[in-house]
Amino acid sequence: MTNLTNQKKLAAKVLGCGVHKVWLDPEASAEIAVAITREDIRGLIAGGSIKAELVKGVSRGRARERDAKRKYGHRKGHGSRKGRKGARNPRKEQWMKKIRALRRRLKELRADGTLDKSTYCKVYRKAKGGEYRNLAHMEAHLNIKKTE
Repeated sequence: MTNLTNQKKLAAKVLGCGVHKVWLDPEASAEIAVAITREDIRGLIAGGSIKAELVKGVSRGRARERDAKRKYGHRKGHGSRKGRKGARNPRKEQWMKKIRALRRRLKELRADGTLDKSTYCKVYRKAKGGEYRNLAHMEAHLNIKKTE
């Protein structure tokens, strides 16, 4: 068996990979041993006697499977949680989501003429003050006002 370390080093430089990723064809070892220049190595690469092995990656298959289950709400029990309730779903973000929905609905109602300006302003201020739990609660409040 001939010593092909220099050829392997040259091939690694030419291929742009590590020495351990270079594959030398055992059948063509005599041919490879004769190759001493980069040009010779390039010829052997073109011939298929020298190749760069593929880089192994980490499969995302298991991660995709887990994410699909979490979409359904599985694997989210107490033992899987790291942060507090307020860290996983912050109060500020809950508030932003709610107030934006309320304000959007109020603007729609004002635009289609269901609410006059004074009622809009009063309800807007009540929403800002946190009087309404959600959209349905505000709608119910507005319907009660309408019937009075």
